[in-house]
Amino acid sequence: MSTPAVSHVSDTARWVAMYRAMESERPDALFHDRWARKLAGPEGEAMLRTIPRAKQTAWPMVVRTQVMDELILQVLRDDQVDTVLNLAAGLDVRPYRLPLRPSLRWIDADLPGILGYKEKQMAGERPHCPVEFVQIDLADEKARSALFERVGGSSTKTLVIAEGLTVYLQPEQVARLSADLAAQPAFRWWLIDLASPRLLKRLDRMWGKTLQRAPMLFGPAEGTKFFEPHGWRELEFRSTMDESVRLQRSMPLAGLFRWVGKLYPKRLQEEFRRMSGTVLLERT
Repeated sequence: MSTPAVSHVSDTARWVAMYRAMESERPDALFHDRWARKLAGPEGEAMLRTIPRAKQTAWPMVVRTQVMDELILQVLRDDQVDTVLNLAAGLDVRPYRLPLRPSLRWIDADLPGILGYKEKQMAGERPHCPVEFVQIDLADEKARSALFERVGGSSTKTLVIAEGLTVYLQPEQVARLSADLAAQPAFRWWLIDLASPRLLKRLDRMWGKTLQRAPMLFGPAEGTKFFEPHGWRELEFRSTMDESVRLQRSMPLAGLFRWVGKLYPKRLQEEFRRMSGTVLLERT
């Protein structure tokens, strides 16, 4: 039996890095991540060759990257954030490629394997602000709480980022993570990506075997209302489909699907619009 292309959830970081590399190498690139291909390595390139429809499905990851970039800069510009806590940081290198204030503190937290690899690869590169690498298993609630208390106790306005994290957690795990974050008064905003049950079903049909060791689990039927009992509410929702049109990175036949969608009842139109998105949450 062949080994799945994704043998651990950390492998998805190489996969997504390849999407950033592909976008960065376009003449009309939305963003430029000159480290992405190096960080993805041969393993990331192999994923694009072997995972079904991998290249054709680059667009939502490209859209997610660009929209998160925009929202991060928006919050930093408008709200005088002093700290960014990047959970499940993977191979993201935003402190190196975004125009950040030198006074900002950026903390990357992730599993030792993937974060240690990134730290080694980025040695000698100069970020725009100080970066702290914290090797941690975020599933370890005791270690996680200790990290949150340390960061929360040494900051006044923190933006938390969790890109590509919650989808791999069970709902009860997301609920506990939400409550742990909300327990820190300094944690004012939380930026995530969010899927719906409909999208999870589609992805399971396409990549269920590929992701059997890193299954996608979290796609709440209630959408962002899931987070309200746990201390967070929606501040801004950016629909992946809508943003893909704005950024001109839509899926094939997107225009046709949008035209047909206008024939559906308003409730279904909204369900499709919110099938996938990037969400900025704020403390309640």
